Amino acid sequence: MRRISARAHAKINLHLGVGDLREDGYHDLVTVFQSLSLADTVTLDISAEETVASGSIVGALTVNGLDAASVPRDAGNLAWRAVDKLVDHYRVQFGLEEAPRVYINIHKGIPTAGGMAGGSADAAAALVATHALLSETYPALPMGTLLELAAELGSDVPFTLRGGTMLGTGRGEQLTPMLSRGTYHWALIFFREGLSTPAVFQELDRLRAEGITSGPSLHTEDLARTLMTGDPEKLAGTLTNDLQLPAIMLRRDVARTLDVGRQAGALAAMVSGSGPTVAFLCDSQLQARDLVDDLLADGSAYSGATAHGPGKGAHVID
Repeated sequence: MRRISARAHAKINLHLGVGDLREDGYHDLVTVFQSLSLADTVTLDISAEETVASGSIVGALTVNGLDAASVPRDAGNLAWRAVDKLVDHYRVQFGLEEAPRVYINIHKGIPTAGGMAGGSADAAAALVATHALLSETYPALPMGTLLELAAELGSDVPFTLRGGTMLGTGRGEQLTPMLSRGTYHWALIFFREGLSTPAVFQELDRLRAEGITSGPSLHTEDLARTLMTGDPEKLAGTLTNDLQLPAIMLRRDVARTLDVGRQAGALAAMVSGSGPTVAFLCDSQLQARDLVDDLLADGSAYSGATAHGPGKGAHVID
């Protein structure tokens, strides 16, 4: 049995502006994604004896690493769905008749339900690994096609496929590259219990309806200029997340952790995406490590990590 592994990275939203609720149930977003060194690895173990002519080629899915117990192991898992979607595309476009049975393993380094696109990263890595397998025999797909398939899987999957620093609009799946100089260091604090992304958006809608919070933050010009300087202190003043207040309203422990990190000297403190993960911008890797140690010793959360950005898009590894 041979093996193909791919890695995909977590994201942080340096800017997350959320528009009003649309008729289709989504919100228009204006966001600036940046990928981080924190990553998940998806491995396909490829059977030399079993082939599949129809239906899913996935035999089973296993998970280990961070929050492994919280990750679904059935066909609802985004990585499993990504494999099936790409195989179905090859069946329609290139007449794929048989494909080898594969067994998926996900090694988690990204928290589950933490606002860092862990499930989306798994889907992106699964797409890349499956593409590497199928393009051994059939034509390779252009990035544009892979991005279309990624968008059908989830709003964050296209970005985790591409990585780097990107402006995202629409549901976040419409991507435009942004220039970013320098390396930015982060201390990341994870919580034992995740937050439902739909619940956080619903809380934002409620807060706006009651006039408790203002309208969407849709302008990214100041952030774009700051990213060109490579200066983390300047970047700290331009970070925005419209979902931070609703996440805090749902999880008061997040507010306490933000305060502790600020008092410990972080350049900036913000909820990552829909939370509850909290990200602290630091001036160096050493400060990030010290901040994680301080917060864990304080009892603010059950685990943490340091990371730097921008990172890569999803890619096959040896």
